This record gives sequence, C-alpha cells and structure tokens, in this order.
Amino acid sequence: MAHVGLIVNPAAGRDVRRLTGGASVVDNYAKRRVAQCVASGLTIADDPPRVSVMPDKTGIAEHVAQEAPDGVAVETIDMPVEETAADTRRAAAYVREHADVAVVLGGDGTTRDASLELGDVPLVSVSTGTNNVVPTPVDGTVAGAAAAAVATGLVDAGAVTARHGRIDVVADDATGEKRLTGLAAVGIVDRPFVGTRAVIDPTELLGGVVSRAHPSDIGLGSVAGCIEPVAPDEPGGAAVRLGDAETAPRTVRAIVAPGMTTAVGVERHDALAWDEPATFAVSDAVVGADGEREIELVDATVEMTPTAGGPRLVDVEEALGAAADAGALVRDGPVVPDPDR
Repeated sequence: MAHVGLIVNPAAGRDVRRLTGGASVVDNYAKRRVAQCVASGLTIADDPPRVSVMPDKTGIAEHVAQEAPDGVAVETIDMPVEETAADTRRAAAYVREHADVAVVLGGDGTTRDASLELGDVPLVSVSTGTNNVVPTPVDGTVAGAAAAAVATGLVDAGAVTARHGRIDVVADDATGEKRLTGLAAVGIVDRPFVGTRAVIDPTELLGGVVSRAHPSDIGLGSVAGCIEPVAPDEPGGAAVRLGDAETAPRTVRAIVAPGMTTAVGVERHDALAWDEPATFAVSDAVVGADGEREIELVDATVEMTPTAGGPRLVDVEEALGAAADAGALVRDGPVVPDPDR
C-alpha cells in the first residue's frame, strides 16, 4: 500500500516576528485543520495511501487520526517528542525509510530540517510558517491530493518534482570549525548573539548566499532577486554583500521581512554556479539560515556554497494536472459504494 508521511511543526508561524512585523499568526487550530484537509485530499485515489504523522503535544496528530476520512488509515510515528527541531528531523528520517511521499507543514526552517533527512523522498511543502520562501501557500486538500497522486503512482514522480538547491556553510573561528545547512538563504547578521533566533532587523544583515532569488521572496532572496532572479530549479545561486543604503553603489527596494519593505544598499552581487563558494570575513556576528539565527562567530571566515543537494519538491499543480491528463481522475459509469467504507 502507498504510504504518506505527514510532518506538522506546532511551533512554526508563532515566533517574535508576529510582534515586530506583519507576519500572520498560524495557530495550532489552523494547523489541525490544514492537516485534516491533507488527509481528506488523499481520498482522490481509489485506494488512498496510509498516513504516518509526527506526534506532538498540542493534539495535531491526535486530531488527524480522529477526523481521518473513511478509507484513510492513520498511525502516529513511534518516537520521543522534544518540542525542538529534532522532532522534525527524527520524523523525516522515519518517513525516508517507510513512506513514498512527505507532506510538511511549516516554514522555511521546518522544510529545511525535514529535507536534511528525507533524501530522495518527494516533498510537498505547505506554508504554515513565518519565512515562507520554499513552502507553497496551498490548500491542505490540494496538497494531500497531489501527495496521493505521486505516492500511488497516478503520475510519474520524476515528471512532477524538481530538485531544489541548498547552501552548505563552513565557518572557522576562534572556537574551531562549525557547519550549517540552509535551504533558501544563509545570511550573516551583525549581532553578536543568537537571541530570539528570528532575524527581525534587516539593517543588521551584512550579506550572504541564496539558492533562489526573486523580488517576491522574503529576506535575502528578495534583495538578490531585485538584481537577478534565480529560479528554484535553476543551478547555482547568488552571493550578495550589503552596505549602507546612503553610500552603497546601488540600492534595491526589497521585501526584507513579513510586513516590511525597505531600501537596502548592495555593495556587490555575484552569480554562483553549483559548488562555487563565496567567502565572508566577519569579526563579531551570527550566521542565520532561512530566517533564523543559528551560529555565533568571532573573528571568523565563513564559506557558503550552493549545491544541488536539496529536496525533491512536488509541483502540486503539475501533479494534479498530469493526473487529469492521464485520465487517472475519471471513471466510467456510476459510483458503486464500497461496503467496507
């Protein structure tokens, strides 16, 4: 039987940027509803996939199991719950070994954490977070239907997925070597402590590397995209080095955070090929990935390299369009009720 893994991050979409910017709140009630809709969407297949859902302490997984439609078997992954990013990674590792498709509800950080463990498992990334560059703002039912189409073989997974890039980071400072992986963007923040983790002041950004760029992205990707867009499935990325908007050789008007646009000074923009590093020297700063501060550095050299090792993202519209084109959603004759449902 086809198998779908469902990973819902209860903490996504609830950080300090709700107070400091215009980010919308995605509470756990909303996440329960979206997750329930994902399960309902699976019934687009005559024989729906079974579902393994990440456990949590907020009742999301329990709700999915209780409200699952007839014909959809739901089980909770047997794993400890720490209420940290380790939960997402642990659940994704399980999905890699047991499921055909993963559906992840969260923001860029959650999608990154899941993708680090999913390997080649196709990923349907649904936006319920703060930084939502990679996740798609799609109805949960539609996401579930696309996942079912891929998991059950109604469509060719290779034809409706594309490999997203990622950014590998190696930093050397006084305390030794530190490593980090980003999905959409890795930036250097001129602030000597991790603090709230959220990158909330764009004037603190010194620059960084993106694996995709478009003016409609949020954060560093928007800045780079104002100069030269990079499609999500395009090889390589871009490095940008920022400066004072009043003295920099050029400026862009970018969407730097939810609810915030501003003029950003750009000292330098360089297109990067796969495996082509960009090097930054910093004295006292923090490296952030996908909107969250991660590593504190002092007198460091930071090397950021875009690579082809990101997740296989499912194009939801392509998946359902391909299913329709193949006639997989049409049946001859009237519906005959299943006595077992």
